[in-house]
Amino acid sequence: MWKFSVKEKLEIVLRYLEGNEVAPSIGRKYGVSKTQIYSWAKLYSEWGIEGFRIKDYASYSPEFKLEVLEYRLKTKASYVDIAAHFGIPSPSPIKRWVKEFERKGFDAFKAKKKGRTSMNKETKKPTKQDEGSLEKLQAENERLRMENAYLKKLNALVQNKEKSPNKTKRK
Repeated sequence: MWKFSVKEKLEIVLRYLEGNEVAPSIGRKYGVSKTQIYSWAKLYSEWGIEGFRIKDYASYSPEFKLEVLEYRLKTKASYVDIAAHFGIPSPSPIKRWVKEFERKGFDAFKAKKKGRTSMNKETKKPTKQDEGSLEKLQAENERLRMENAYLKKLNALVQNKEKSPNKTKRK
């Protein structure tokens, strides 16, 4: 993704805010989407030039994320407006927070362990639900063994019949 300097962002936003040009035509000239121009304009109107100095890839606390979501519920504001209000450079993290919160609740915002998982092997004891499925698997395994043995015997009989001459004795 192309990174724009503070000066370039300010130039684009000021051209948009003057009202002589629309966001799509400005976007084509600078290679930026109209949505991004709207987002920058909101940031600029809320925070001034300092809005462009907000760091990308910031880490937000679970409490802050919850505060943002509560604000969204109270105001019914757009993601762009919410991002500008809280000084978040892009509305995309807010969209992701909403989806995570809808799926997992507040647990989605708890700190997660970083890095690789431990190499310790922990044996999982089967639960009552697993025991039923374990019995089903054992029954299916037994059925497949019997089927395999039947096919082996059938194959052996076919090979014996092919080897032996057509001399069948009648009794």
